Parts: sequence; structure tokens; C-alpha cells
Amino acid sequence: MTSLSILQISDLHILPESHNALLGVNTEYYFNAVLDLALKNHQPFDLILVTGDLGQEPCMNSYQRILERLSQTQIPCLCLPGNHDDYKLMQSVLNSLKVNCKKQWLLKNWQIICLNSQIQGASSGYLETNELDFLEHCLINNPTHHTIIAVHHNCIPTHSNWLDTMTIKNAQELLNRVKPYPQLKTITTGHVHQEMDLSLNGIRFLGTPSTCFQFKPLSQSFSIDSKMPGYRVINAYEDGSIDTSVFRLSGELKELDLSSKSY
Repeated sequence: MTSLSILQISDLHILPESHNALLGVNTEYYFNAVLDLALKNHQPFDLILVTGDLGQEPCMNSYQRILERLSQTQIPCLCLPGNHDDYKLMQSVLNSLKVNCKKQWLLKNWQIICLNSQIQGASSGYLETNELDFLEHCLINNPTHHTIIAVHHNCIPTHSNWLDTMTIKNAQELLNRVKPYPQLKTITTGHVHQEMDLSLNGIRFLGTPSTCFQFKPLSQSFSIDSKMPGYRVINAYEDGSIDTSVFRLSGELKELDLSSKSY
């Protein structure tokens, strides 16, 4: 069975200047280190999927540096917005042939559908009617393509109380919309800054570590984890099955401020 190989990276939180740090962490340094590790260990990829929060304080400069770095890979790259992003600015900067914000991508007998769950000025997510209509249109018009949905916010609980206040608010509407379409195999997200892999009603729900700092699983309130930055590899096969694993940088984040109460 031939496979489609996808690199998912998420929650870069790139700052206006390359030397800037967040929670003590130089987010751009670790973005580059994660990307370098993935490309070294798992080439070739068919697609790089960047599932939101590309910028922490979004500006032209930060998005341009992301564009330059991703363009160097020469791999098609789809970018979707997170709650920290400026989506219009993203679309204007990340607009090259290889690196862009296209919402649908088809290769072999698979399709990737990228959704915008951003609510301007809020940390939680919501899928507007036009997003759900677009999703259903893609499913109806490509019934023989196995499907992966990529969206920033998670739509099922992580069981971290504070984090689960920031899910997709109309997640049940999303699940109701996709129920008639068995070609949907996986929904993969960012936002949770941790690994997640759950199955529900025949759909596999994935969460992916951040390329910078992580959130501690099963926490009642905001809590930073000492685990290293990482990425997810998704191999999607001709018969509709997938296998997927998370990989992390080695070492430890000695500079990380574990006492922080927010970011």
C-alpha cells in the first residue's frame, strides 16, 4: 500500500524578533530545531501541515521568517490559523506556490481539509456555518477520498479543566455534520500543546505537541510541562488506515519558566 507522509507541526508562537523569548524559551530556535530533526529523520514528506498559532504577537516580520524557513524545505505546506494568529496577515504573507493557507489539498486517494476555528479576540474556538458548509462540500464531492480534517482547536476534551474551556464551542455540530461520511478517518489539531490520540465513533482524534513549550496533561489549572518540543508524523495508506507517532527533541528545556501562570 502506498502511503501519504505528513509532517504536522503546531503552535510555533514565533515572536516579532528572532531573539525574543516566551516563558524563557526562544520559540524560533526550537521551531527550527524541530523542523531540522523531522526532515533529517523522516524524509521524504508529501506535505507539511502547520496547525495554528504560528505567531504569538503576529506581525509581518514573524510570518515572513516562517515563510522563508518553510520554503527552504521545498515541500508543500498548508498553514491554518490559531487563536493567536492574524489570519488576514497570514494569508497575505503565506501565499507562495509551496507555502500557503489553502483549505483543501488532494493527493492520491486522500484529501486534507483545513478549517478556521478562530474567534477574533478569544482563546476558544468556533466553526462558522461557512466553514462547516465548506467541509461538507468537500466530503460530498470527494466520496472516494479518505479524509483528514486539520483544525487548530480540539473538539473533544483533554481532561485538563482549564484547557477544556477553550475547545471548539460547537464541536457537536461538527461531529453531527461529518457523521454521514465514513471517508473521514482523522481530525488532527494543535492548541493543546501535548500529545493526544483517541478514537470516537470511528474517527481518530489527534493532538500534537508544540514546537516550543508544552502544557501538562490532566491539570486543573494552567501548568507547563517539562517535556521537550516535538512533532507528529502521519502516514496515510491507500486503504484508509493511518499510523502516526509523535517525536521530540532530546535533552531538556533548562531555560523554561515552569512557575509561569500564563503566557
